[in-house]
Amino acid sequence: MHRRFFEILILSAAFCAAMAMPAFAEEPAAEAPAAEQPAAPAAGPAKHEGPALVLEDVVITGTREKETKAETPLAVGGVKEKEVEEVRPQHPAEIMGRVPGVYVNVTGGEGHMTSIRQPMTTNPVYLFLEDGIPTRSTGFFNHNALYEVNIPQSGGIEVVKGPGTALYGSDAIGGIVNVLTRPAPVDPEADLTLEMGGFGYRRGLVSAGGGGIGVNLNSTHTDGWRDSTKFDRLAGTARWDVETGAGSRVKTVLAYSNIDQQTAGTSQISAADYENNPTTNYTPISYRKVKALRLSSAYEKESADTLLSITPYVRSNSMDIIPNWSLSYDAQRYTTANDSLGAQAKYRVDFEPLRTRVIVGADVDYSPGRYDEDKLATSKTGNIFTGYTLGVKTYDYKVTYQGISPYVHTEFSPTDNLRLNLGLRYDNMGYSYNDNLTGPAVDNKHLRPASTNVSYTHFSPKAGLTYRFADSLSGFVSYRHAFRAPSEGQLFRQGQAVSTVDLVPVKVDSYDLGLRGEVGEAFGWEISTYYMTKKDDIVSFTNTADNTRETLNAGETLHRGIETGITASLTETVGMEIAYSYAKHTYVNWSPKTGLNYDGKEQASAPNEIGNVRLNWHPAMLGGGRVEAEWERLGSYWMDDDNTHKYPGHDLFHLRASYKAGGNLEIFGRVANLMDTRYAMLSAYTVASGEQFAPGMPRTFSAGIEYRFK
Repeated sequence: MHRRFFEILILSAAFCAAMAMPAFAEEPAAEAPAAEQPAAPAAGPAKHEGPALVLEDVVITGTREKETKAETPLAVGGVKEKEVEEVRPQHPAEIMGRVPGVYVNVTGGEGHMTSIRQPMTTNPVYLFLEDGIPTRSTGFFNHNALYEVNIPQSGGIEVVKGPGTALYGSDAIGGIVNVLTRPAPVDPEADLTLEMGGFGYRRGLVSAGGGGIGVNLNSTHTDGWRDSTKFDRLAGTARWDVETGAGSRVKTVLAYSNIDQQTAGTSQISAADYENNPTTNYTPISYRKVKALRLSSAYEKESADTLLSITPYVRSNSMDIIPNWSLSYDAQRYTTANDSLGAQAKYRVDFEPLRTRVIVGADVDYSPGRYDEDKLATSKTGNIFTGYTLGVKTYDYKVTYQGISPYVHTEFSPTDNLRLNLGLRYDNMGYSYNDNLTGPAVDNKHLRPASTNVSYTHFSPKAGLTYRFADSLSGFVSYRHAFRAPSEGQLFRQGQAVSTVDLVPVKVDSYDLGLRGEVGEAFGWEISTYYMTKKDDIVSFTNTADNTRETLNAGETLHRGIETGITASLTETVGMEIAYSYAKHTYVNWSPKTGLNYDGKEQASAPNEIGNVRLNWHPAMLGGGRVEAEWERLGSYWMDDDNTHKYPGHDLFHLRASYKAGGNLEIFGRVANLMDTRYAMLSAYTVASGEQFAPGMPRTFSAGIEYRFK
């Protein structure tokens, strides 16, 4: 079934291209600069909005400037503010899968792992931004970063698939996720949403503002559907927009999140419990408490041909955690925290001839952090951990990241239809590490490097072009280089390795080719392919002679795929959207143990297929409300790197509906996992434990009301 589904998408894209071909000689090329082209206007509330992949959609994440998709040589996707408001996502997974090639799973509460041109992973291969500013500093990556952002009350999400290092620096390998804040309202308005659902779920959302000031508050609680998985969240976002005259403006954003959760996370259970007792949680003693605070103030002064932007920011992140994944082999409790003081500055100038644009800028980041870890002595009853006592301290250190990174980006058009895009970034960065412990390590599993400094320098180039074959058809090709500096944990939590401070950055080279098109106002489509190699990946190698482990830059992997997005208006009130990708993630050179290598095998936890199909109905009788049916598909993947056991994949169906009673009151409800399918958010196989699964949530109902004051 899934192969036929893939073939239908490819044939649909080819059909669109064929329909557009006769227009090549007749359609005039767009002449306005990218930043001056408006986004497609929204349709009335009782109609389907039409193609979301239109060529004139404005994106900002690819260049840090407004730019139309037709002139963006990247695979870029996103979710607009109105769609976020309609979906009201309870978890990032409910909104991110709408972008072709993007999959986010659920690891408990709003925790998640992400797959964008990479396997499902906790590794630092993604960059998470809020209004273009990284939510965390380099080296302090958190794979759950989206729970630190107030997504349900955001102004939309943009995703750049593949490397973005030439503009954003380290970690932007698999992709960039940029969550946009809502513009502050000019006229007074307020919004109150109350929602309740299964397993003790309840959420209150409050938004209010006027006069260029907007405030959003989010309070969420759930008892969790698995044992001991309670979750509480308090988050808020405030934004102040000021026009200061003479083309100047200031945008100030304050964001805060406080998360307290018990977590089963990706803690997997046996195949027998997965089938017969999926609510069980082997690690009920685990928890995580997270706080995140961000404050930024962006000053911009714009003239007809120039833009000056300066954005200072501060960040504070902390987490207290007992990780569930290591209880069975290295039980520990740790606290990690870092603060940041940084700035982004850029200057853009547009000039003739060739409709040239040049952007020069620099990022500065100073982020002192600290890490404290204690061993745990745990107790168990059967498979279930029931208690713990604190043991000796294994790590206690301070580490400061600092970096300065200038970059240049230029675009020009040798012909009316051809636009070239070039960029280069230089990162000069490093860590200053101070060990607070004295004496030898407590055991050979927790070795510590001596206090030291580690530094890196790296050039990251990019090149791309777009060609507008017609107003209804555009293509792009690009090359991008990326890197990822070793995280502070990989460098300074030495484990059994002889040395870790000499690790070097992981390096990536990626090539993209894509087409975008439209057929009238009813059908929009995009298809892109990529070929990406990752070298000097960090491998944990076991020497079987003495059973010691060390960490090496010895891995190479290959990532290939195709991504397709289709949006169609079937009637005035019915629309369909399709997101689909097929990928292979393969080991080229990977040896985790003496005499063992996985060369040529597919990586574990790397689904070949990611699919999402949505059918929307906006009848007049719903007063501006809608009904949406969603089909979510995750394809099969190997559960082990030996490629001996495979998870078959799963198909889930979800249903949402809303009704606007009068002008201000809206009633809504949803059914997640409509067919009550048994599925796994993650699965793995080892010889010692056999097949294990982290079960996904069963059929769940929720409903709520929203009242708007204007």
